[in-house]
Amino acid sequence: MSYGAAAALQTAIYALLTSAPALSGVLVVDALPPATVASAFVLIGPEEVVDRSDKSGDGAEHQIVISVISEVTGFLTAKVLATGVSDCLTGATPTLSTGRVVSIQFLRAVARRLDDGGVRRIDLTFRVRVEI
Repeated sequence: MSYGAAAALQTAIYALLTSAPALSGVLVVDALPPATVASAFVLIGPEEVVDRSDKSGDGAEHQIVISVISEVTGFLTAKVLATGVSDCLTGATPTLSTGRVVSIQFLRAVARRLDDGGVRRIDLTFRVRVEI
């Protein structure tokens, strides 16, 4: 198993998200921004990686959580942005500086209210298969 493509994968996902027309003007970060920066943003979050090496070479499966966080009233804004994230990533095969993306698949989404209903958060989990 190799974790060697993790940084390259995050860089590629960031590039995909920041160039997606559906997310134009939306802040994409990997750490929570100051509260006053944006009313809605996309957060590249945690990942779990498991070995998927075989006789042909090293490989890994990354399960990556991308979150849409919105202070806009109601879930509609968050859901529209989450759809943009899903459409942008599902099936994409970005070029990596280390390794090769075999596939990106949508696994699940969880939508919930935070801060007594003042914040909406949708966590989207993607499975990314990488060959090293």
